[in-house]
Amino acid sequence: MLSHDRGLVSRRRLLAKSAAVVTLVASGADAASQDRKKKKPTRKPGGRRIPIGLQLYSVREDCKRDLPGVIAAVAKMGYKGVEFAGYYGRSAKELRKMLDDNSLVCCGTHTGLDTLLGDNLAKTIEFNKTLGNKYLVVPGLPAKNRASHQAWLDTAKLFNELAEKVRPHGMLVGYHNHSAEFKAIDGELPWDTFMSNTSKDVIMQLDLGNAMHGGADPLPYLYRYPERAITVHLKEFSKTNNKALVGEGDVPWKAFFALCKAVGGTEWYIVEQESYAYPPLECVDRCLKNLRKMKLV
Repeated sequence: MLSHDRGLVSRRRLLAKSAAVVTLVASGADAASQDRKKKKPTRKPGGRRIPIGLQLYSVREDCKRDLPGVIAAVAKMGYKGVEFAGYYGRSAKELRKMLDDNSLVCCGTHTGLDTLLGDNLAKTIEFNKTLGNKYLVVPGLPAKNRASHQAWLDTAKLFNELAEKVRPHGMLVGYHNHSAEFKAIDGELPWDTFMSNTSKDVIMQLDLGNAMHGGADPLPYLYRYPERAITVHLKEFSKTNNKALVGEGDVPWKAFFALCKAVGGTEWYIVEQESYAYPPLECVDRCLKNLRKMKLV
């Protein structure tokens, strides 16, 4: 287990660092970029353009009705990959063919913790090898794994063990936050308890909207845990519009994207839209168009 205190800062220092980070990204993240040139990350996508994928949970009802049609539509919109959150009764070979036929790749799977434990792990590894996926992300935890500070420490230890087991297969395990990880337990945020006690091989899949719903400023976490935001969820947060699409709310997108490139080690941006002012497929199409209009990705 890693040191419980490693990398933690006081709330006052965190706020100060957050302000400094915003200043940094506003000026183009030059200093951080120079530092990254000196310390090249082990997992860095080609060039500076990070591809955009879609979490298919965003369009889950459409997927139930017509998964091949959804995959084709997502590719036509211009997404480069998809992240699965369920397989709709399809085999890995069937899913891979759908992706290949539409020039898409699998940029992750949301997989329950139970699929990574015991005899299930080997099956999960083989399934994802066929998909061509290397990012095994747990989207939530059973109550026993998050009910206390000690439970989070034990969960961190478990993820370290899983990271060791999947590493020979070229894969990474990760965890995706909701809002509860930013509510203190015994004086510490569970997100910090987990991240500061896991290895660099455990993905920090930071979901922006969820973090901000939990009252957190997500930017300092990219800086505090460098090279850990291998895949991130682009989800909007708005104080006034609970159906806001990406680019229509309060997320500091410019600063976020600059930090992903400068210190996050980010390989994939993944759109996730869970509220709908329009039909779900139209929503995710509009999200991608909004991202393009920002000219930040």
